[in-house]
Amino acid sequence: IVFFGSEQYESIADFYVDAVDATVWLEQSACTILEYDSFLFGFCDRETTETDGVLTFVTETRNGVDAYYERLADRARGPPTENEEYDIYQFFAEDPDGRTMEFQTFLHDTDPV
Repeated sequence: IVFFGSEQYESIADFYVDAVDATVWLEQSACTILEYDSFLFGFCDRETTETDGVLTFVTETRNGVDAYYERLADRARGPPTENEEYDIYQFFAEDPDGRTMEFQTFLHDTDPV
């Protein structure tokens, strides 16, 4: 589980539920742990917001990345593009706390997660 401190942990958790289709996996007294596919990440009530790191959400297809781009275009740093170095299709966006989110699909075969 990856945890981030947040000055607004309840509303940031709601953002990921609404914008990324994450679900609440566990609600604690001052932390919310979310689940997206097999990825667990949490936000905890803190006096300062931690924004280091990247939350990467992997979809099965380019269409999945495009769908997230349509939903989050106002937060995106640019449209989805192919990244030849990593053989992926991706775009980056920011959540309401300023954390970096990446949405990608692999353009080559990978082992199932």
